[in-house]
Amino acid sequence: MKRHLMLGGALCALLLAAPHLALAAEPAAVAAPADAAAADATEVDAVVVLGQGQSRSVQMLNSQALSLEAAGTSPIKAVAKLPGVNFQSADAFGAYEWSTRISIRSFNQNQLGFTLDGVPLGDMSYGNYNGLHISRAIGSENIGTVELAQGSGALDTASTSNLGGALKFTSRKPSETFGVLAAATGGSDNTWRGFVRLDTGVLPSGATAYLSYSKQEGDKWKGEGQQNQEQVNFKIVQPAGPLTITAWANGSKRRENDYQDLSLGMIKRLGYGWDNISGDWAKAVRVADVGNNRGDSGAPPTNPAAGTAYPSPIATLDDAYYDAAGLRDDVIGAVTIDADVNEHLSLSGTAYGHSNNGQGLWYTPYVPSPNAYTPGATTNNAPISVRTTEYDINRAGLIGAATLTLGDHKVEGGWWYEDNDFNQARRFYGLDRAAPQRDSLKFQSNPFATQWAYRFQTLTSQFHLQDTWSVTDVFTVNAGFKSLRVKNAATTSVAPASGAIMGSIVSKDSFLPQVGATWRMNDNHEFFGSYSENIRAFVAAATSGPFSTTQAGFNAIRGTLKPESSKTVELGWRFHNETLQAVVDVYHVDFENRLLATQAGAGIVGNPSVLANVGSVESQGFEVAGTWRFLPDWSLFASYAYNDSTYSDDVFNGAGALVARTAGKNTVDTPKTLLKTELSYEHAGFFAKVSANYTDKRFFTYTNDQSVPSYTLVDLTAGYRFQGEGWTKGLEIQANITNLTDEDYVSTIGSNGFGNSGDNQTLLAGAPRQAFVTVKKQF
Repeated sequence: MKRHLMLGGALCALLLAAPHLALAAEPAAVAAPADAAAADATEVDAVVVLGQGQSRSVQMLNSQALSLEAAGTSPIKAVAKLPGVNFQSADAFGAYEWSTRISIRSFNQNQLGFTLDGVPLGDMSYGNYNGLHISRAIGSENIGTVELAQGSGALDTASTSNLGGALKFTSRKPSETFGVLAAATGGSDNTWRGFVRLDTGVLPSGATAYLSYSKQEGDKWKGEGQQNQEQVNFKIVQPAGPLTITAWANGSKRRENDYQDLSLGMIKRLGYGWDNISGDWAKAVRVADVGNNRGDSGAPPTNPAAGTAYPSPIATLDDAYYDAAGLRDDVIGAVTIDADVNEHLSLSGTAYGHSNNGQGLWYTPYVPSPNAYTPGATTNNAPISVRTTEYDINRAGLIGAATLTLGDHKVEGGWWYEDNDFNQARRFYGLDRAAPQRDSLKFQSNPFATQWAYRFQTLTSQFHLQDTWSVTDVFTVNAGFKSLRVKNAATTSVAPASGAIMGSIVSKDSFLPQVGATWRMNDNHEFFGSYSENIRAFVAAATSGPFSTTQAGFNAIRGTLKPESSKTVELGWRFHNETLQAVVDVYHVDFENRLLATQAGAGIVGNPSVLANVGSVESQGFEVAGTWRFLPDWSLFASYAYNDSTYSDDVFNGAGALVARTAGKNTVDTPKTLLKTELSYEHAGFFAKVSANYTDKRFFTYTNDQSVPSYTLVDLTAGYRFQGEGWTKGLEIQANITNLTDEDYVSTIGSNGFGNSGDNQTLLAGAPRQAFVTVKKQF
């Protein structure tokens, strides 16, 4: 611990000393700013802008930062280098959704907010009930900026889950020049990706637009299976006098086979490279038969001749399944009208829609196919069936905003309304014992059983109002609030054995304040501070939230259950000059009414959970980040974060009996320290970047008796942009190597949730060293 605190102190000292050291360095050319505020805020030619002028902790990445990642990489992975961000994924691209996790200052992914061009993406959890993952919402090549707010999102953020931060993704603007960008990527595990984008330039109407298509395919890095995606993105911007009309529509088809969830015991016994047995159907059938014969599955014996001994090295029914997969089809789009009414008043309105069809597949050895016990049957007679969790989202919303400038005051107000219809079902599909006739990467049809099916409706309304007062030329105060009301309602289409669930529950708070101030001491130094309150609305789904229980259980909690809430205080200092920008901030968060759902048995089996408020969490820490261009062609980015987050209470059940002694224990999946460094070089067309990210130990039980060790990942990027005229004009070649040192490590924890104590099959191994090469050509 002392070693990492010393590293943080050393980084602080470096950032404080660098302004004086940098005086000897030649100033770098000023980059095109991400926006007007950034232009006024910094002269550093950086791909990271550290929130100048903001009263909250905010950083922004531009498209240059995203382009240095391997093609197809999730933009969330690029954000991982920012202070306080803990990002994990079992694949090199950070796009495998079952494994992708981001937490900020101890708040996990479903306690954060995410938007694309202002349109809500929900909480981006797997099996999302109110949105979709950013990797499906837009291709990474079409993202212009990513803005991260660690403590709390802005008041206008369209999110019902941003307790601990928000990520705002903004798509790139269409170019005013006609052109075509084509790119091809190849690399490890038979990965290939093609991308093409047409920019129309300025059309006769004055509009600009682009249309892009991408397709990516690749094998899993272990076991058998693929992870594939197709995307189409379209955007048009049409000026019309005082109006600007922007419309965009994006479509995605994602198909990905899953990796096997591991436990610490499995890693020790089977190794990091252990996976599902998708290439050996005969072994999968035998494992299921043995599980039935032993009584491990709870199903009667299907083939007594198979005996009761699992084939080596398998020791349990859950060591390896035949296969699993995630299928998602999405269409999302919006139309926005911006109007400058006069020099004092501007208006904006957005209408958006999103539809999603999805299936999560698992070849379960716990439920035999329907003819498994029928003598002489040759179809649907396997001791395995395909279990699906099926998703259907149809949501539409309206967002409105107005900004009024009156002297030293800028008053902003807005509202957001969304109607989300979400259908969710659990179904089973038969398999043949001789060979599996179903493709795991295709949507399944003709089930032999539906365990349950529900319809959920979520109605969201939010209003916000804020005044930003420029008290003097150097001192600014902002104060405002938002009110939020979310109503979740459930009806049952097919009732499970435990009975139908019907009813509604409301999350609301009419006054969630946010106040802040900035003081620009001089051209280089700025101080900031803020206080904010937020709540997280309840989830409307059968697999999580207050409806993931019985009718009696729901009736017992809906009158007393409270939404999670947070109160955040931040104080910080920023510095910038021609060669350096830096930020240091400290924070304290009171997280109250924590919701906890507990499960019995293997997480993938899907046993019912019980939801309850189980106390609070106290979190405090500090963060340091900076970009230093110490030579004209060289720059160094570094960030350090220290976080101390602990549970304030023990966990008791409804009867008052102790469930787990968690008071004073560290929060799960929260590294105490995070240290990220990135050294970049660019000269005469050649560019390179090497990064090293250290992640501290993380607990995956609430009582802290189980943890995964710390690790350091090193990534390398190198390439060349051809200069001059001729056929090489606009040509670029880029190579990426991820996990350069080929480190074995646990990436995702909590893939099947977190337990109170004991080892659990809820870990995923990180990808080994992989290499990719991309060739781009701008025509």
